[in-house]
Amino acid sequence: MPGRTRPIEKFAEAVAKCSAEASVYGKCIIADYNGVYKDKCLTEFMKLKDCYTAAAKRR
Repeated sequence: MPGRTRPIEKFAEAVAKCSAEASVYGKCIIADYNGVYKDKCLTEFMKLKDCYTAAAKRR
């Protein structure tokens, strides 16, 4: 069907718009990857999640 966007395409576009947030989250996790625990980088993750959600809605 022409004009129909697959979910993975929507996700890829959202990811592309959130590279700064993804970088900050990744750096937080990598800072002590042997000591990762639940909610270690919760603030950074929530900013990334919010960015993805907003970018997906803008489509």
